[in-house]
Amino acid sequence: MATDERSISSRGKEEEATEDVYNESTIDPIYQRKAHILNDAIQGIGMGKYQWALFVVTGFGWLADNLWPIVTGLILPAVVQEFEFQGPFLKLGQNIGLLVGAVFWGVGSDIWGRRISFNITLLITGVFALAAGGSPNYIALSSFAAVWSIGVGGNLPVDSAIFLEFLPKSHQYLLTVLSIWWAFGQLLGSLVAWPLIGNYSCDTNQVPCPHSANQGWRYFLFAMGGLMMLLWGVRFFVFKLYESPKYLMGRGRDAEAVEAVHKVARYNGKESNLTIEDLRKAGDEKENPDVEPVVMDTSVKAAVRRNLSELSGDHVRPLFANAKLAWSTSLIITLWALIGLAFPLYNAFVTYYLSTRGADFGDGSVYITYRNASTPFPFSLGSLQTILSVIGVPGALLAGYLVDLPLLGRRGTLAISTVLTGVFILASTTARTSDALLGWNCAYSFTSNVMYGVLYALTPELFPTKDRGTGNALAAAANRVFGVMAPIIALYGNLTTSVPMFVSGALFLVAGAISLLLPFESRGRAAL
Repeated sequence: MATDERSISSRGKEEEATEDVYNESTIDPIYQRKAHILNDAIQGIGMGKYQWALFVVTGFGWLADNLWPIVTGLILPAVVQEFEFQGPFLKLGQNIGLLVGAVFWGVGSDIWGRRISFNITLLITGVFALAAGGSPNYIALSSFAAVWSIGVGGNLPVDSAIFLEFLPKSHQYLLTVLSIWWAFGQLLGSLVAWPLIGNYSCDTNQVPCPHSANQGWRYFLFAMGGLMMLLWGVRFFVFKLYESPKYLMGRGRDAEAVEAVHKVARYNGKESNLTIEDLRKAGDEKENPDVEPVVMDTSVKAAVRRNLSELSGDHVRPLFANAKLAWSTSLIITLWALIGLAFPLYNAFVTYYLSTRGADFGDGSVYITYRNASTPFPFSLGSLQTILSVIGVPGALLAGYLVDLPLLGRRGTLAISTVLTGVFILASTTARTSDALLGWNCAYSFTSNVMYGVLYALTPELFPTKDRGTGNALAAAANRVFGVMAPIIALYGNLTTSVPMFVSGALFLVAGAISLLLPFESRGRAAL
């Protein structure tokens, strides 16, 4: 057998801890047994070279997920000067693309597998970012931003599922630590934009700003698009991703699932005892008399029919299979929706708010206004934006430690960090000096990175593998739908009041309270 007494004992405790959420009315019992066998096999292989390589290449997706929303903020002042349009239109195009990408790639990864989505999202981002560098007007730029964001939007639902499904249970906390790449994305954008846009842009008050004197934002897009092509090349040509064993098993391809486990073991310099018989016994009516034998039709016609049936909602319904699981899924989606509005709402308004409050701080200068903004600011001041970016890195590391503490776990860490994020946003409206405002924004940057680290990890852990991409896609879609609302509010709202800041802070507080209502704690449980 592929399991020893220790793994059987461990699995027994795992089943006991999760039987109220993953029971026969939620997940097919055959799938459950096979998932536990695969979990034991992955745990037996342990954390090795393959998983650490995955930490890097899936980290590229996390980096892109934070980098590109920041890119549009970094180029916004320069492109508004050149094209003379309402800046929120660029953000609106981007958020629509992120929404489409989250749904398309998330659901698609449950239909055609993880590898295709993994191998193409960064390519789409890079190609259209490079094209955007040559945009002749704001319509073209906004359109390219929407298309490159379709690629960016696939990173959260796809990459989190891939990394989680190859991790041994003992190292699932690394899904939280993976968000360190998210912080690196912000840092990278700030560092590259600083010299390029700072040295090759029009003066702040120069309107109109001619194309010839405003090349910095184009150079920046070329640089970031080229980086995405490089990262895609590493994924596609250097690292070979094996298809997820649990995905293959969930599609009835048990032999391929076993082979994938053995490939990972060989990559790590180990051997696995897993055999096809181990998985077949899980569905054998003689071994399990209460279960009907499963016969998988492998014809092309049947495969197409299964794909069409999956598109009709077969991956959505299991996420709401019983009252408790429906409650859990609904809360996760609600959390992503609230944060999806709160975060860009703050970013959309804070710069304008600060610019109208400069006199209150006794300085009123553009330097101080943008120095204290957590959104991107004039690029000769890139070093100060870099400070805020660097602060996010230890936040991701701390999140990885806190989520495995018995007294906190995923829920407690998420609740505390989300509430503190809201508190620091609200507190920033009380600042009467520029240094105080910078301090509040540094605190906000730190706690928000802890929050995102936990949320990115917790979400896929609460969904079973066969429906994980769809569950991630629903959460990401809710996040992007509400994110679309922020630039619309910015287009028609009163940017000079503190009301949007208070709304943003209040949304974070509500989200923190909701996270305490999650019915399941995934700490110490191997994802199914």
